[in-house]
Amino acid sequence: MVPESLKCSMAEAGLDPAKVDELLARARREVDAGLLSAAQVALARNGKLALLASFGDALEESLFCVFSATKAVTSAAAWILIEEGRLDESEIVADIVPEFASNGKDVIRVGQLFTHTAGFPAAPFRPLDWNDPARRLERYAQWQLNWTPGSRFEYHPSSSMWVIAEITERRAGQSFQSFVRERIAKPLGLDDLHVGLPDSEQDRAALCEHAGDAMTDQDWQDLGLPPPPVTEVTEDAILSFNRPEVRAVGVPGGGAFMSAAELALFYQGLLHGGLRGERIWSDAMLNDARRVRTGEMTDLVGTVANRGLGIIVAGDQKRSFRGFGKTNSPDAFGHNGAGGQLAWADPATGLSLGYCTRTHDRHTIRQGRRGVAISSIAALCVS
Repeated sequence: MVPESLKCSMAEAGLDPAKVDELLARARREVDAGLLSAAQVALARNGKLALLASFGDALEESLFCVFSATKAVTSAAAWILIEEGRLDESEIVADIVPEFASNGKDVIRVGQLFTHTAGFPAAPFRPLDWNDPARRLERYAQWQLNWTPGSRFEYHPSSSMWVIAEITERRAGQSFQSFVRERIAKPLGLDDLHVGLPDSEQDRAALCEHAGDAMTDQDWQDLGLPPPPVTEVTEDAILSFNRPEVRAVGVPGGGAFMSAAELALFYQGLLHGGLRGERIWSDAMLNDARRVRTGEMTDLVGTVANRGLGIIVAGDQKRSFRGFGKTNSPDAFGHNGAGGQLAWADPATGLSLGYCTRTHDRHTIRQGRRGVAISSIAALCVS
């Protein structure tokens, strides 16, 4: 639960009541229609939570798996080490993790792990492998390259983030989960930002489920788009986060648990360098993290990737295809998660959004359009 010291009224945050009503109506639409079992939306500004609304069977105390929105948390943990001079994105990964060097991976640099240009997007790693140090090192050694590192962009659903977590542990001298807890969650005052869900909080976790019909190849063809590639993000993989032992791992690429409130407030921390007057990141570090490093590289459907240091920057072109609203500024940044989780901050307005649901819509385009609609309305909520 968010402490009272991190809350304010909508008026204090300068939110437009009419636009907020429009946002709430849009956020609850699929719940009222029976497609989604739960949804939760939050807005924060000026370092404080101004709105938290829950729909369906979601409760204020519910904790959602935010899936790939976790990547921003994992990346932000590494930014601390970079700022402290304990890590540099130009370093060779194998100089830090020697077991990683095999099969041509000895040329990969730390920065390429953050930008999905490292060349091993589908490298296998099961969540419970993390609990066995020997097994995880064996996994790193087995991984093969799919293409030359640095030559292209292709989304790494989880593989590169496992390595970032490994590097964080080695350079910080403590577990990845405890580093996130001590250096991010506690200083921000966000006790319910969990990378590794403890036994005491398991009963609060919202159960993942799927709904709706998946798009057919003909559906994609009618839209003039290729069907998305098959990845490790299967329905079984999503549902594995209903298991307490998987939740407890703290999967760095997609296993954080929190409410929409923590998600929105975490991004306030990334706007202001911290919350409650306690600095975690300098403005210089945050500005550099938002610097696009992928140039004109595109994703599999030709959209310019616009990747910063583990986060996505909205940009001027096709920002809605990168997970933002059409009304977000070009400087907005964030990282959404599987199933429709939304997370961003917009420096132009100082607003941040968190949106969570436990129901994963199988219809990819419908889910995407919902996210764009919610974000587009949210971005206009500042009066």
